[in-house]
Amino acid sequence: MDRHDILDQASTYVSTGALAADLAKLVARRSVSQSEGLPEALLAYLETDMQPMLQAIGFSCEIFDNPREGGAPLMIASRIEDEALPTVLEYGHGDVCNGEAHRWREGLDPFVLTLEGDKLYGRGTADNKIQHLINIKALETIIRAKGELGFNAKIIIEMAEETGSYGLREFFALQKEALSADVLIASDGPRLAIDTPTMFMGSRGGLSFDLVVHLRDSDHHSGNFGGLLADPVIILSHAIASIVDERGQIKIAEWRPTSLTPEIRATLKDLPPRRHDADWGESTLTPSERVFGWNSLAVLAISAGNIDAPQNAISGSARATCQLRFVVGTEMDEILPALRRHLDAHGFAMVEVRASKGEPFKATRFPPDHPWVAFVERSITASAGRKPHVLPNLAGSLPNDAFTDILGLPTIWIPHSHAECGQHGPNEHALLPIAEEGMRIMTALFLDIAMHASELKKAGSPG
Repeated sequence: MDRHDILDQASTYVSTGALAADLAKLVARRSVSQSEGLPEALLAYLETDMQPMLQAIGFSCEIFDNPREGGAPLMIASRIEDEALPTVLEYGHGDVCNGEAHRWREGLDPFVLTLEGDKLYGRGTADNKIQHLINIKALETIIRAKGELGFNAKIIIEMAEETGSYGLREFFALQKEALSADVLIASDGPRLAIDTPTMFMGSRGGLSFDLVVHLRDSDHHSGNFGGLLADPVIILSHAIASIVDERGQIKIAEWRPTSLTPEIRATLKDLPPRRHDADWGESTLTPSERVFGWNSLAVLAISAGNIDAPQNAISGSARATCQLRFVVGTEMDEILPALRRHLDAHGFAMVEVRASKGEPFKATRFPPDHPWVAFVERSITASAGRKPHVLPNLAGSLPNDAFTDILGLPTIWIPHSHAECGQHGPNEHALLPIAEEGMRIMTALFLDIAMHASELKKAGSPG
């Protein structure tokens, strides 16, 4: 079977509904790693859904306990055809966010795949089940057509990415030899534009924390005590306002990065912007610079009293869960100490800073001039018929540092989702046109790796 026929088979997998059928089974698995989830569903995703699929195409699979107490399981799958060939490491996470079924629109269920036009709705359709399914099926398409890949492939699937990849770094340190490879090529996050492929080589970091103002153990009548007792909600609001101004611009000096160099700005110059508010974010930066080259603070949730049934009372405490997304050049270990110093200096010593239970993500960028990066860009350009958007890092966060810092790999991410996919919220969905192009892009890329295996092996040794 020639290249053209193999790529047609890749497209047919999507156009005939086979991808939707396979994805429906994965979406039905309630593999939630957050508060709604059950540990047995996380294990079942690996044992029942992934392992048979990979063993059927010649991968050996091993499922491991998480090295950290209470952590979710992980799986390594390997297909070694020849030690002299390059080894491509793939990644996916089978865990999803809370379903939050009450927030989805009528007619949709987060754990039932629903096809409407060119949209596939369900939890995991964008993040991340469809993304690693596409890459696995691209490998399968080649194996079934040719009887071999022409390179070695390893796949790591974790089940705790939505809780900060808990235990992943310790696991990588323990399994460094089993995960050894020449390059990471994986898929997560969104494309920058629906009609153009994207590739990126790193991600912004992410660190969550709580700001807590606890003044008393009970609420007090707002008439009898109004003007007498301090209001923790007002104090908390002013504390947040000291961190960012009215358009969200960061005021803490240590949180303002110095890594937006002329070279990074040149990379971001011609990118199409995402949907944005013109009067929000760093005023001196372009939209692309704000999201790919700068830090941003978000208040994820805020709590005091009962918003659905408010009482005439001054709350005893208030809490806000916040998150800083940060780029390379921000000292991760200094984020919370700098916040503490800032609050103290501005008269908010009563505001407690609590680190989140989840794992923080480190910010990473991999050099865009690496031979593997150039090779992948050429392959995507040829198969898609247009150059991909090449980003220094994703705006979101990924455990990319585990691959760069522990395994010493060049890292290349090729997303099969889009920015308005609804991930982490209600009505999450994938687009069939992106899925079909993703199948062709990945199948073509894997065929190109096999064709140029010898020179890639020389160019892509770890480190």
